[in-house]
Amino acid sequence: MDFERSLLLRILTDRGTEYCGRPENHAYQLYLGVENIDHSRTKARSPQTNGICERFHRTMQDECYNIIFRKKIYTSLAELQLDVDHWVHSYNRSRPHSGKYCYGKTPMQTFFDSMHIAYQKNIDSIKQDADFGFDFVNSSVS
Repeated sequence: MDFERSLLLRILTDRGTEYCGRPENHAYQLYLGVENIDHSRTKARSPQTNGICERFHRTMQDECYNIIFRKKIYTSLAELQLDVDHWVHSYNRSRPHSGKYCYGKTPMQTFFDSMHIAYQKNIDSIKQDADFGFDFVNSSVS
């Protein structure tokens, strides 16, 4: 699939300990470093900065966890993970969204529809980097 060839260049998280720590000791930070992904953090005590993600967590709580825990008693984490994965797949590929960017499409449709914009931005940034020169004689940036 096309999205599997897409590169994740930057991720925005809150400042929770599950995301932040000393890069040499923190598994998440190590992973981002190995994958060459920039890690941006939201401003402290500003949940509205990451509002889309906060809203997703609320939706997941209301539409996934609150329902599946009423229907079934889980005997393993793997069993729960299967049901959560099924819900996330449905959320991204089957359920139309009326949010700021989807306009009645699924998130995956929105992603595919906007891939050309991301590729263009990536190409533009590569061109800008190529135009960035270093003068070794005068040790200055041109």
